[in-house]
Amino acid sequence: MERASVTIVMATYNGAEMLPMQLQSFAAQSLRPARLVVSDDGSRDQTRDLVHDWAKAHPEIEVALRDGPKRGAAQNFLSLLRLPVEGDFLSISDQDDIWLEGKLEAAVTALLQIPAETPALYCGRTWEVYGDLNRRRLSRGAPRGPSFAHALVQNIGGGNTMVLNRAGAEALRAAAQVTGEIVVHDWWIYQVITGIGGVVLFDEVPHMLYRQHAGNEIGANRGWRATMMRARALASGRFSAWCACNVMALRQIEPRLTPENRALLNSFDAARRAPPLQSLAAIRRAGLYRQGVRGQLSLYAGALMQRL
Repeated sequence: MERASVTIVMATYNGAEMLPMQLQSFAAQSLRPARLVVSDDGSRDQTRDLVHDWAKAHPEIEVALRDGPKRGAAQNFLSLLRLPVEGDFLSISDQDDIWLEGKLEAAVTALLQIPAETPALYCGRTWEVYGDLNRRRLSRGAPRGPSFAHALVQNIGGGNTMVLNRAGAEALRAAAQVTGEIVVHDWWIYQVITGIGGVVLFDEVPHMLYRQHAGNEIGANRGWRATMMRARALASGRFSAWCACNVMALRQIEPRLTPENRALLNSFDAARRAPPLQSLAAIRRAGLYRQGVRGQLSLYAGALMQRL
């Protein structure tokens, strides 16, 4: 396992308060990363100094600190995914979580079961933690599993859990070169890997502590608060705007999609524009789904409300 070369890419912005524990958890991995690439989006706190200090304390790990595009977290991560791929595996990290010591080893062990030439993505559940980290809750699972039919209407895993084999990282790099606006990087990654016929492995065992705080771009994906946020996004048309952005991004890589998934993308795009009952029928006919009963009902509601 020590021979596996893992590169971590991390986007930062004013993350000094929680960054030290995130960095410390990198060094504590049972499978040490070979390199860390940090893209900082113009932090005005001590974020950059903390990265420099950590690099000096861990000379065995190659550390690169670069300037981000200053266009938000999604574009910052996209800029990292456009870089030449180094190593055997690419791990994506936020700036404010804590990885359990077996996180990288679990991901690499799973990905090694997939043929090296097949683009593959590992992701999974997390421990959602609050305040002093002692109060935790298991994030939502994925009982129906991953697929492009799911990726079109729902993300499956947080970017902070995602690790790709080299074939997956190379596929993302090629896609990122021609991709402009995206909603969030992790949803886009899931759509690309499933869309091109890659493999997605979802780990039901959590290997990280996902901090919940006011600065989270997305936050926890379960509970009544999350349900209400999704309902508001649907009713306000925000979810529809996200879907429109996702479809546009996928159109930019349409030649790379499998024939079946190109047809599925076209069916979804047509369903979004159809009258309510036709939209619902098209969604059902295409086999599009969200995880859980409430999730599926919200998808059907979106079709009837013309909010997809």
